[in-house]
Amino acid sequence: MATLLAPWHWLLDTFAWPWLLLALPLPWLARWLLPSARGTAAALQVPYGERLQRVAAVGRRGFGGSAGALAWLGWILLCVAAARPQQLGEAVQPPQAARDLMLALDLSASMREPDMDLGGRSVDRLTAAKAVLADFLDRRGGDRIGLIVFGRRAYALTPLTLDLDSVREQLNDSVIGLAGQETAIGDAIALAVKRLQARPAEQRVLVLLTDGVNTAGLLDPAKAAQIAHAEGVRVHTIAFGGEGSMSLFGVPMPMPGAGDEIDEAGLRAIAKTTGGRFFRARDTSQLVDIYAEIDRIEPIRQPGQALRPRIERYHWPLAAAFACALLAFAWPRRRLA
Repeated sequence: MATLLAPWHWLLDTFAWPWLLLALPLPWLARWLLPSARGTAAALQVPYGERLQRVAAVGRRGFGGSAGALAWLGWILLCVAAARPQQLGEAVQPPQAARDLMLALDLSASMREPDMDLGGRSVDRLTAAKAVLADFLDRRGGDRIGLIVFGRRAYALTPLTLDLDSVREQLNDSVIGLAGQETAIGDAIALAVKRLQARPAEQRVLVLLTDGVNTAGLLDPAKAAQIAHAEGVRVHTIAFGGEGSMSLFGVPMPMPGAGDEIDEAGLRAIAKTTGGRFFRARDTSQLVDIYAEIDRIEPIRQPGQALRPRIERYHWPLAAAFACALLAFAWPRRRLA
């Protein structure tokens, strides 16, 4: 079927309403189908009847010849104008606000700490982080997002992609310990830098969320931050976690000193070295505010999808049809003169 329609694709590309070209044979059909009008009144007798017949014969010859051809040409041009001929213009890429963000999520054992409140219930840190990140992804229309998880090692679960459903699925499937029980912050930064090298310099952004200190990996976080700075990657760091908790007769209780396990000074230094910002989130509401702030500080203007605008050209055949109509009416009078 597609092969049969292929020769007619040019009609769809050239005309907005190609079906109006079916009106081309209407005058011929009307002349062929409708009966000729016959007069029943008595003919008028005049002494100069032969002269009138000669004048009528000249008029019929004129209209049936050049004038008739002009009338037909005018009708054809009018149908073409009604079908709205169009021309494809040069391709343009309208700018749009979009972002290219790599998200690095800590999956170490400390993310199991149940010191977060979500919807009135106590949940572990990873569950709270997933909920906030899922809402963040829901508002990322047009953005490219990549996902890195890290524990003892760092792994890229998704590259930078517009398919946010895949990112969301990988996020939902991530569990504590998937990348190991320890925390390799330096390796996560290095992996993100590697994934972002192909992007333009102003679009290299990493958002790193962790609740601990660097305890594993091959690369020291400070050295990784220097590499990120050299490659033009801005790293926004988020220290996430409450004050910790322990269970006493099934009731979560604050655990003294647990909040000190987060290396806030180290994360702050990473952000400062790379030109990013450091954030501290002790609950989900603060984490939501942080991602909203990242929304505001990382908008990127980049070319959108290339489009070829359609330029209307119907006024040319319409003007030609009007000219043909004037000539068709004026032609018999010129012959008579």
